[in-house]
Amino acid sequence: MKRSVALIVLAGLLWGTSGLFAHYLSPYGFTPLELVGCRALISFVAMAVYALIFDRALFRVRPRELPLLLLVGLGIFGTASLYYIAMAMTSVSTAVMLMYTAPLYVLFLSFFFLGERLSRGKLLAVLLMLLGCCLVSGIIGDLRFDVLGLLAGAASGVTYAVYNLLVKLSVRRGNDPVAVSMYAFLAMTLAALPFIRFRELGAHLAARPAVTVPLAIGIGICTCVLPYFLYTLAMRRLSAGTATALGIVEPMSATVYSCLFLGEALDLLTGAGILLVLLSVLLLSRAEGGDNEKKTKEKPHDA
Repeated sequence: MKRSVALIVLAGLLWGTSGLFAHYLSPYGFTPLELVGCRALISFVAMAVYALIFDRALFRVRPRELPLLLLVGLGIFGTASLYYIAMAMTSVSTAVMLMYTAPLYVLFLSFFFLGERLSRGKLLAVLLMLLGCCLVSGIIGDLRFDVLGLLAGAASGVTYAVYNLLVKLSVRRGNDPVAVSMYAFLAMTLAALPFIRFRELGAHLAARPAVTVPLAIGIGICTCVLPYFLYTLAMRRLSAGTATALGIVEPMSATVYSCLFLGEALDLLTGAGILLVLLSVLLLSRAEGGDNEKKTKEKPHDA
């Protein structure tokens, strides 16, 4: 269980680099949806190459599983696209906060549809995470009311929650985490194609290829392939609600990266938010460990 928690935290740290890649690619003309398209296409190619070299059996998926795997990819695409749209229409802090309401959706949906336990410890940890996220993002003093932007941000939280439930369901049905990620990236690529203007994208990449090409590859590998693979792998042992809540490490890490690499100031409220997120990670880890111990004790009795 601790290993799974570590994998989720590592995935969050990698997701947190998204802002850095976007910051350095945007001056070359990349739009938010083009960034989503780059992530999707590069991620699928990377996973397909991995499968060809190391395990071609990953391509063999039961036909009845394909709809579920494709829905996972659409969940990723919807989350990323709506998140960027909300960011453009409101503010970064507002978009981050709205997307990371997902743990609440997941905890309740997984309780009703997956039969997962909803403990007071998990609820307390999620509430602390949301409060920490408010402080880290600066939303307390930086909320801009744009109805469509707020709706897009809330929708990104819903799609993120649905994505987590679909991944959990897919892994429960015996699908390999690598195969889940690969087919999800394929669906994400297909969904992104209508939004990619290939001629303009080629011009963006050609503007300064020594910089843009490595960054474009990096946004796929570092913000998509590695974190989603780690996240999917960890969900073999963690509940969907706990996994999603731990993923909130992303905004915390994004804030730290922006301070270290983009020169943004870290104030007292942001520091308090980071501490709250770390505390909630510890609380969730203990709550998950307690649930697993109860399940282990109940098995012999049930037998």
